[in-house]
Amino acid sequence: HELEMLEQGVYFDGVEAYLPYVYRELASVTDYLAKGALVTVAEPRAVFDDTVRAYAEYETAAESVGQDAASYFVAPAKLDLGGRQRLTLLSILHTGALVDAELTSRRPDVAGGETKTVSGLKDLVEAGNTVLLLARDRRQRETLAASLCDAGLSIALYSGVSHVLPGSERDVPGGLTDRVVNLGVADIPAGYVVPEARLAVVSVDDAYPRSMRRSQASVDPTSLTFDFKPGDYVVHSTHGIALFREITRREVLGAERDYLLLEYAKGDRLYVPVEQLERVTKYVGPDQSAPRVTRLNTADWSRATGKARAAAKKLAFDLVDLYSRRSAATGYTFGNDTPWQLEMEAAFPYVETPDQLSAIADVKADMESDKPMDRLVCGDVGYGKTEVAIRAAFKATQDGKQVMVLCPTTILTQQHFTTFTDRFAQFPVTVEVLSRFRSKAQQDAALKGFNEGTVDIIIGTHRLLSRDVVPKDLGLVIVDEEQRFGVEHKEHLKNLREQVDVLTLSATPIPRTLQMALGGVRDMSVIDTPPPNRFPVQVHVGEFEADTVQGAIRRELARGGQIYYIFNRVMTIEQASERVRELVPEATIGVAHGQMTEHQLERAMEGFAAGQIDVLVATTIIESGIDNPHTNTLIIEDSERLGLAQLYQLKGRVGRSHVKAYAYFLFSRGKQLTEQAAERLTAIAELTELGSGIKVAMRDLEIRGAGSLLGAEQHGNMSAVGFDLYAQMLREAVSEARGEPELTVPDVRVDVPVKAFLPEEYVEAADERVRLYRRLAAASTTEAVDAIVADIVTRHGAMPEVALNLAGVARARALASTIGATNVAVVRNRVVVQPVSLDSDQRGRLAAFGAVYLERERKLQLPLGYGEPVMNGVLGALAAILEHTVEV
Repeated sequence: HELEMLEQGVYFDGVEAYLPYVYRELASVTDYLAKGALVTVAEPRAVFDDTVRAYAEYETAAESVGQDAASYFVAPAKLDLGGRQRLTLLSILHTGALVDAELTSRRPDVAGGETKTVSGLKDLVEAGNTVLLLARDRRQRETLAASLCDAGLSIALYSGVSHVLPGSERDVPGGLTDRVVNLGVADIPAGYVVPEARLAVVSVDDAYPRSMRRSQASVDPTSLTFDFKPGDYVVHSTHGIALFREITRREVLGAERDYLLLEYAKGDRLYVPVEQLERVTKYVGPDQSAPRVTRLNTADWSRATGKARAAAKKLAFDLVDLYSRRSAATGYTFGNDTPWQLEMEAAFPYVETPDQLSAIADVKADMESDKPMDRLVCGDVGYGKTEVAIRAAFKATQDGKQVMVLCPTTILTQQHFTTFTDRFAQFPVTVEVLSRFRSKAQQDAALKGFNEGTVDIIIGTHRLLSRDVVPKDLGLVIVDEEQRFGVEHKEHLKNLREQVDVLTLSATPIPRTLQMALGGVRDMSVIDTPPPNRFPVQVHVGEFEADTVQGAIRRELARGGQIYYIFNRVMTIEQASERVRELVPEATIGVAHGQMTEHQLERAMEGFAAGQIDVLVATTIIESGIDNPHTNTLIIEDSERLGLAQLYQLKGRVGRSHVKAYAYFLFSRGKQLTEQAAERLTAIAELTELGSGIKVAMRDLEIRGAGSLLGAEQHGNMSAVGFDLYAQMLREAVSEARGEPELTVPDVRVDVPVKAFLPEEYVEAADERVRLYRRLAAASTTEAVDAIVADIVTRHGAMPEVALNLAGVARARALASTIGATNVAVVRNRVVVQPVSLDSDQRGRLAAFGAVYLERERKLQLPLGYGEPVMNGVLGALAAILEHTVEV
């Protein structure tokens, strides 16, 4: 119904995003009820009240255009929440005398190191609670099981499934054991203890907060390294620098696989199986010159890597020394979420994405620790980084602390001020802004209030780093797009990091910031999940054509939208505005640039936001943070003059709603582009998929070279081994310098006589095949493999048998790694797995499957079923071993 109304020109700002969510949730409840499932509706009264308010707003809006809301929407009184409403949750601030029963809950007190975790779990068990400790994956559960057993705790491994409801595919938990710690697998951000129910659910994040962990472990490593294709120089971690010639197919012992053909000096050749592609990275040096290719089987490469590794250790020591000084400082420990915090978060009009929830949990864990937070939240434009900042800022104010929000531009400052003010309007939180859109008297009053403590949150540009800004009780600094600030400002921020919590937001972080995060010196959370109903922006790169510009503007106007027209030269921007006016005389044209007076700029931006201006001709002043869902066409003139990160940020100004958006990157007719400009425009045309921000940062580094990234003294070391391998060495050295255990994934070899590759007719582009091979080679869990397979099917359609076999090999490697085995093979119709350590009980259970165990060689053999596909047999055998060893 809502879509029908939108098609008729009825648009309800701010409401349309919420009500469909309510109805969607109710529809899913109805589906579950139809299947006979047990459904608990949490807060049915709140759902009804929200729907009443939303419906009233629809009625008002519909009446203003002569429509009847009842013709399109179900009235709240007719909503059926089913007969299984089991729980009503009310804010403690609004209950009054309506409470029927009080069920108190609290967070488990298990954080503070292994000793504290063990004693906390013991206390929960001894208090008579049924305790469930949830790890993120099987491997982590094994590690927890070993450490808890060593500490003298009794444990039971919990499968999480007891039976399936009739007509439903949803599992219902069951089978928890009392007087022990039950260990299960589920990734939840926080646990809870309900004393009255004698139940304690503990997340691994309660015991070991994300701020104490290397947060990059959950990030797809191939998204943080450089893609490569035939013709590129690459680095093999064992054999050195080579030219990647081609992907070639070879059959070895009945198994047909793809290999990378690498050419070394003096005509040496190396064939690398695609399962080992995690050892191969692209060569990116300090400058763009071709590297010196290595000879195979010589000492040259070992000398180069030895020297680079020693240099990385020295650099790591310096970086960790800086980190240690910050860690040694004791920061403010924020308390748990207040009822107001929960109420404010519940007012968020959208559904949080999983990555958003994870980033929010990371930030809260940092704030609740006694160390100053220094976290980078990296997420694409429009992916919800601002909401993470809003929740962190509100949390700080709940403890009476003040917040500074630093923005790179005046326009973004004003927009954040509006957003924060709207979200906190119902609460006693004072938000002010230092902006040239405000009078001097207003700015002086805001500054005085912040210095005296009557202003809770102040938002501004680098003006906030001036000497006259002296907050009374600063607790949190939020930096939006840190790469836009100068060296002097970053030095000031570095000093702040040793005293207060700092949260940095970025879509395209500068490489040094990104590298420090990947190295573990700074904590990082990645928001990589696009909001629902978000489409990639359609990109056009080409010469400036008047017909192209005219057609793009008129198409957008025809569907009732607005247009950004970027022209980044203030001196002649009026001439550009006149050209647009001549091309599309029926459009209303506005102009915006940084040299306008405060009143002129504010009037232009407000007129555009209100829909009074069709085409805004502007400089890159609109590059950061401007959120106008009605603007879905972007035209950039002379785009070759702008940097890659700038182009990407500008592209992010469109496509911020459920409407398909278009971006035109135009360069001067007949102009000879520089090599770097051509590469930038090629990159912006290629990186069109949602969530490409980190890749843009890496590609920008690749185009410009990695020269000044780590300082002049590291130039030669990086040149010898390439950026990616040097970065890997630096990560390992940082872990060693911090005394962290080395996290090594065993190299697993899977020899199965099947054809396993991606056919050219299925994935045509060679560089895309390499990218997918790298992702599968880097996948360390079956869940990661399944996610990659789902992505491949979405992009390329149903997988042929040989591609399914390739995914099977990746799953086999992941399963074998979980078991601890390094070799899986099929020999004379038997699956052979080694090394495997089994006790007598485990041998007995596996013997029922026909297994034979050779104790001296730690080798296990399981027969393949008659006529069973080989790959299925291998995966079935590994699953059986896993079930009867790890699951005991």
